[in-house]
Amino acid sequence: MNIQINLAIIAIVIVIPFVSYYVWQDDPTKDIQIQTDNEKLNVVASFYPMYEFTKEIGRDKVSVSLLIPPGMEPHDWEPTVKDIQQIQQSDMIVINGFGFEQWIKDIKNFNSEIQITDTSFGITPIRNIDEHEMEGIDYDPHIWLNPKTIKIQVQNIATSLKEQDPKNADYYARNAQEYLNKIDSLDKKIRDDIYKCPKKDFIAFHDAFSYFAKEYGLNQHTVLKTSAVYEEATVQSLEDTINLAREFDIKIIFTEEFSNPKITQVIADELGGKVLVLSPLEIEKEGYTFLDRLETNVENLKEALC
Repeated sequence: MNIQINLAIIAIVIVIPFVSYYVWQDDPTKDIQIQTDNEKLNVVASFYPMYEFTKEIGRDKVSVSLLIPPGMEPHDWEPTVKDIQQIQQSDMIVINGFGFEQWIKDIKNFNSEIQITDTSFGITPIRNIDEHEMEGIDYDPHIWLNPKTIKIQVQNIATSLKEQDPKNADYYARNAQEYLNKIDSLDKKIRDDIYKCPKKDFIAFHDAFSYFAKEYGLNQHTVLKTSAVYEEATVQSLEDTINLAREFDIKIIFTEEFSNPKITQVIADELGGKVLVLSPLEIEKEGYTFLDRLETNVENLKEALC
């Protein structure tokens, strides 16, 4: 258990509420503050996909904040004292699940009243090839990259919002259905496009597309043999990837927005091919929605497979 997180939680649970009590006794605006807070549900989302899914369902009835700062890699992030305080003051927190947010265990241990929406509920997990690839994570957590599992995540979020705010249940249900319809349209496009392609093998940068590949009958290979993005590529892994690409006649090697492009470029140059982006969509990109970027992934995959 992380000592830093534990100490931070103790400070939030015991010290801050104690001090706040005396501050509120003399605060003439406290009634106004309560009224403002009650206008919307306050929801914290662990990282970008959860943030966007919740916003699409909650819209103007929910105030959604992103816990992990924009641009920060979520795999090894841990909350600060300020983050824990934000969680404590929220109505609920939305997480991906399957062990992706390892820090949630410590927070739950200290405050069992926190409303946690685990969006992985009802999804059949894929076990990591190596249980030790991502510390403490036995299952591949990348369920936000497959439209079919995304739909379950969206439904789980909608259910929690309806439970927290029953008077607006129909509103959340309508918004969720609109978003599910968009996901269905994208799913149909993927099946129409990908199924026509003669190739089924592709090389991603790291092991993030297992759920997607399984759903659409594809075979994922990777430059990094792990579900984590911080592993360094070795000479042997580069050589293995080049040999694999030649075996399957693969000319396009996929990189990610925030990875070192030189690694995949070396492989592509050796093959006489090129590099395209296949994003794990973990970090927000200004000006693009989550589904826009998922569709871009599909277009790049189509180019590689067809």
